[in-house]
Amino acid sequence: DAALGEDGRVAGQVRVVLVHGSQLSAAQWTRYATLLGPDVDLAVPDLPAHGTRRDEAFTWERALEVVGESVEGGVAGVHSLGGYLAMAYAAAHPQRLSGLGLLGSSAVPAGPGAALYRSIASAEQRLGVDRMSRALDRQFAAMLPEELAAVIKEAGYGFDGIPAAWAGVMGNCRPAMLGEVTCPVLLVNGQLDQLRVDVRRYARAAVSARWVRVVTVRHGLHVFPLTHPHETAAALWELVSAARGS
Repeated sequence: DAALGEDGRVAGQVRVVLVHGSQLSAAQWTRYATLLGPDVDLAVPDLPAHGTRRDEAFTWERALEVVGESVEGGVAGVHSLGGYLAMAYAAAHPQRLSGLGLLGSSAVPAGPGAALYRSIASAEQRLGVDRMSRALDRQFAAMLPEELAAVIKEAGYGFDGIPAAWAGVMGNCRPAMLGEVTCPVLLVNGQLDQLRVDVRRYARAAVSARWVRVVTVRHGLHVFPLTHPHETAAALWELVSAARGS
C-alpha cells in the first residue's frame, strides 16, 4: 500500500482517484485501470446527481465531502467539474494530497465565460433530459469506440445537478486556490478545450507546489480524457512519478 512520507512523497502502490466532469460519471474512466496498470490502486467515485449517486441532490458542500472522502492522501486526476471541486478541497487542505492533476479545469469561471455557461445550463434545462441524453449518445457514438460509448450510455447522464454545480464553480473557484498546495500539480488540457484559456494563470498560482507541469493534448476537445486516453494516462503517470519523487 502507498505511504505518504513527511516530505509528501509516496512509496509503494499509489492510490489514484479519478473524478469525472459534469453530466458524466465514473464510466468515463472505464479504460484507465488497464492504462495505468497494476502499480495504481484506482478509485473512480461518482459525484452527487451523477452515476450511482444520480438520485442524490447536488450541493457544493456534499460534492466536496465526496471528493474529500475519496482523494485524501492520494493522487487526484480530476476532470472539469471534478477539477474545480478538487481545487476547492486542496485549498482547504493544502497538504492532504500527494498529487493534483487538473484535466480541463483551467479557465477562470468569471466574466463572459460564466455568462456562457449559465446560458448553456439554462438551455439544457429547457431541452429536457431525454433530448439531451439522445444528443450526448449521438456525440459519443461518433467520437468513441463502440464499447466505451455503450458503457457511458448505460451509465446515463447527470443533468439535474448542473445549475447548482456550475453556480458553485463560478462562485467559489479561482486560481488563488492553488496558492498553498504543496503537492505536485499537473494541468492538462485539450488543444481545442474551451477550459484551457487561463492555464498559465493557474500554473503561476501554484507557488507552493514542488512540481508544476502543463500539458496540452494535441487536437483534444474538452472531453479529451475520453478521446485521448493514452495521452491522458501518460500525463497522469508523470504526476504519479512526481508524487513518488522519482
